[in-house]
Amino acid sequence: MRQAILAVGLIGLCGVAVAQDKSPPPPQAMLDYQTRAAPPAGDRTAPGRDGAALFSHHCGYCHLTGGMGTNLLTKQRVAAGEPPAMGLLANRTDLTADYVQAVARTGKGAMPRQTRVDVTDAELAAIAAYLSKGKP
Repeated sequence: MRQAILAVGLIGLCGVAVAQDKSPPPPQAMLDYQTRAAPPAGDRTAPGRDGAALFSHHCGYCHLTGGMGTNLLTKQRVAAGEPPAMGLLANRTDLTADYVQAVARTGKGAMPRQTRVDVTDAELAAIAAYLSKGKP
């Protein structure tokens, strides 16, 4: 009986020691899509802004590595016999600026439409030029 009480007492002490450990968990690296890039400085309605930075800020949470849009597009591309890297919009070579703008404004599949408040016309034109690599 005495040994059982001693064993229960030791188990209780161990539990208290663990409960008192209040150190925070170690930080984990965030994936690209989990961090939103800062918006480029300047007038949102001015043409000629950096399309890559605007894409990262406005579209990156879905269309960078690990984002929902990238995952869905990768699944579609692999099913069509293309390499998984084609799921990233920045890697695609078949996009035209007109197509990018039309999909952004009207939405497609799981992607909601982007209003002019979400992305101004000038910002969308810069993003479309970046993704289409200059194709109209």
